[in-house]
Amino acid sequence: MTTLPPLPADTFPRLLAAHAQRQPTAPAVREKDLGIWQTWTWEATAREVRELACGLASLGFKAFDNLAIVGANRPHLYMAVIAAQSLRGVPVPLYQDAVAGEMVFMLDDASIEFVVVEDQEQVDKLLECRELQAGKASGIRHIIYDDPKGLRHYEQPGLLSYDQLRERGRAFDQANPGFFDAAVASGETTDVGVILYTSGTTGRPKGVCQTHASFIASGHGGVATDKLGPGDNIMSYLPMAWVGDHLFSVAQWLVGGFTLNCPESAETVMNDMREIGPSYYFGPPRTFEGLLTAVSIRMEDAAAPKRWLYGKFMALAQRVGADILNGAPVGAGDRFMYAIGNALVYGPLRNVLGMSRIRVAYTAGAAIGPDLFRFYRSIGVNLKQFYGQTETCAYVCLQEDGKVKLSTVGTAAPGIELKIAADGEVLVRGVSVLKEYYKRPDATAEVLDAEGYFHTGDAGVLDSEGHLRIIDRAKDVGRMNSSQGGGHGAMFAPNYIENKLKFFPQIKEAVCFGDARDEVCAFINIDFDAVGNWAERRGLAYGGYVDLAGKPEVLALVAECIGKVNADLAAEDGMADTQIARFLVLHKELDPDDDELTRTRKVRRGFIAQKYSVLVDALYGGKAEQFIETQVKFEDGRTGVVSANLKITEAQRFPAVKAAA
Repeated sequence: MTTLPPLPADTFPRLLAAHAQRQPTAPAVREKDLGIWQTWTWEATAREVRELACGLASLGFKAFDNLAIVGANRPHLYMAVIAAQSLRGVPVPLYQDAVAGEMVFMLDDASIEFVVVEDQEQVDKLLECRELQAGKASGIRHIIYDDPKGLRHYEQPGLLSYDQLRERGRAFDQANPGFFDAAVASGETTDVGVILYTSGTTGRPKGVCQTHASFIASGHGGVATDKLGPGDNIMSYLPMAWVGDHLFSVAQWLVGGFTLNCPESAETVMNDMREIGPSYYFGPPRTFEGLLTAVSIRMEDAAAPKRWLYGKFMALAQRVGADILNGAPVGAGDRFMYAIGNALVYGPLRNVLGMSRIRVAYTAGAAIGPDLFRFYRSIGVNLKQFYGQTETCAYVCLQEDGKVKLSTVGTAAPGIELKIAADGEVLVRGVSVLKEYYKRPDATAEVLDAEGYFHTGDAGVLDSEGHLRIIDRAKDVGRMNSSQGGGHGAMFAPNYIENKLKFFPQIKEAVCFGDARDEVCAFINIDFDAVGNWAERRGLAYGGYVDLAGKPEVLALVAECIGKVNADLAAEDGMADTQIARFLVLHKELDPDDDELTRTRKVRRGFIAQKYSVLVDALYGGKAEQFIETQVKFEDGRTGVVSANLKITEAQRFPAVKAAA
């Protein structure tokens, strides 16, 4: 891996131009198409961005216009981001799995007239959005599509293929010499470089306006901390609309000059990772949970000797692996056995996960459970936490190598100031803080105080070394009723308990309740693949998710997992009262299309509590079962009803373990 001196360029288009001049033939971006990796050099990428920008200009796109981008991770879509910025326009990535009814809100809010999409599916959705905009003062005028498959006979006005746009761009560039270079030169570092919409956990999404300066400074901080540069590889597979992807796959890519790799499809990410062998990797906790679940399924299907070997060496890894990675003192005997485990278990396991060459990996977007965190570090994956929000370019805290604590998200990143408010809320000031919410001065004033601090909405504490520990969302942290009667009892942080539950491969999602209550109760979503595999190996027949979730054997399996979590809580100082008393396994998976999760897969806790209030009442009302009927939305837009009689199960609880004097 080669590091280069920092580039002086202060906008993304100028960063691209600098790389095209400094390392013209180095690989900038790759994409796997029909089983073959296609490569664009930095010079070729800059040339294609020029053509796209000029093509957009030929259609009337101008400075400060907004360009929506909808689709999976594709080189052409990343190039469209920089093409819009080259004209001082603003890219607005949107979640590709959002339905038309959701998407049209953001299209209207951002006054979008130009959209670049991936394929026919997104073209159909945008045409539906345009129909929903009928009668409005403005709406979508131009839809540019990357993949022409299935679109041959589409004749709706405003449709243009990616290649046609490039052709128009070449003609425009030839007819207007100097136009593109002047446009790029006119860009200012304080210009809004992107609008990213919040996940809408508590209401309508808001457009977060971030400048070139904010994201470039955030990119420099991360690149310098982890010594990234040409020769590093990253796999870009997460939604382009997520702030984490924009930081890693746009800002750090253009600051560090490493290679961006786009998988063939969402289904081939693991195989593509093994082929590329990325040195730098990122993903939300859900991704790491899913990988661990896949490993657990494979090990359950393995022969007895292999299961024994895995169990023996994983126990060793859990005990000393994280210390070895941190450079902490470990006995010679344990180091020797760990080296054997690395050859027989940990190395092959990293290879299966596509992490054999990983130098640094990050997780961000939500809190990760300490158990899951420890698992990856114990097998030699340098996994670190990355804390931030859309409003802070996902950049607030970093964990430096050798200073990783499992219970914290690190120290303040370069250029960032941290402060804990009197009520425990984390406040942030510095290079990464948003410029404003788009057309929402009222909302901007609510989160930015007179001193320039952004109010994160997260509750946290700083330890003596300046490491930040996030407790939960401030609005979700509460107090249980006192076990002594009257007053407030133990602090209740639902996300902390939920992360412990999701460490088990059988549990995909959990929602805990307990604020201002005497006991904690929980909704559980089983992982259909993991539990299905478990059931099949035991000859347990089932007819789909609802049937499997209701099996007595599955309820017993979940109860066993919850019992282990309760045992952990009983041993933690002040946490014994937060043990789960009762639970039920939901009859359906929580789904963004049903508004139960955000598009970033965060639980919409308040909405779920209201939607399933009859189940919450049943948990706390001492019932043994409760009938529920729920309307669901399917991917094709149809609706249906899922109903079930849910069993309520008492969980095993343990007396508090007193700390040794």
